[in-house]
Amino acid sequence: MTSAESADSSGSPQRPGPVGDSAGGTPSRPRRRRRRGGRGRGRGQLSAVTEQQAKPETDGAPSEPAPAAKPARKQGTPTSKAKRPVPGRARPDPRIRTVRETSAGGLVVAGLDGADELRAALIGRVDRRGRTLWSLPKGHIEAGETAELTAIREVAEETGLTGTVLAPIGKIDYWFAVEGRRVHKTVHHFLLSWQSGDLSTEDYEVSEVAWVPLAELPTRLTYSDERKLVATARTVIDDLTADPAELAAREAAAPRSEPSAYERAAAERNAVRNDPPKPRRRRGGRRSRGRRGGGGGGGSGQT
Repeated sequence: MTSAESADSSGSPQRPGPVGDSAGGTPSRPRRRRRRGGRGRGRGQLSAVTEQQAKPETDGAPSEPAPAAKPARKQGTPTSKAKRPVPGRARPDPRIRTVRETSAGGLVVAGLDGADELRAALIGRVDRRGRTLWSLPKGHIEAGETAELTAIREVAEETGLTGTVLAPIGKIDYWFAVEGRRVHKTVHHFLLSWQSGDLSTEDYEVSEVAWVPLAELPTRLTYSDERKLVATARTVIDDLTADPAELAAREAAAPRSEPSAYERAAAERNAVRNDPPKPRRRRGGRRSRGRRGGGGGGGSGQT
């Protein structure tokens, strides 16, 4: 046995090198196994992404941009559908001032004694389109007035007729906008018996005044709410004409002259309806210096 063989045989046995390695060369590293379920993409996915990025656009048509991803909605927040305004209904502008007005008026009727045909006095006003709108005379309650006294005064001012109150026939309320204000108006109506006077158009707000037969009022009046009041007045008129003594007693009775708390408050609102609006106060006023400074200096800390 040679010395080389004795050196190879003594000691630990050697591991055979990989196939294809040259004799006496450095042995190559063992191959690492790929872990399954890793974070990286597989070869098939990488090749598909590479082909998609390198694919040229078609001639004659630009490529469509990818749709933007919708932002995730946080839990507990209301949906945007609840915040959308209702179609056909505009939200009120908070900068527009809202005021309340209270008025009184009446249906003055002639012929209750049975000597002539029943007829009522109506007033006509011309709107912006040039149309004549027929309605009952009415106006604001002023200081010291009851609703009955206001109805008597407004009938005299707008028609030139003097009447006496027989009975209330109802009230109506409605909304309208004028000169940057939203107005909620309430009108108390009364049935009046004509006593004296002739038709007159001296009031600047009235363009026409006319006697209209009671049966034609539903077709002549412009507003449906006043047409309903006329239906109520017809029932009261039938009862009073059937009892002449009751009719005479009501015509001779003096109207109520002491205003109620409601009528006094209404007169105050009507008096200030055209005043400029008061400046709005900010929510959560400024804090006092004692609180801002941590309560030092022995201050009370009240605002």
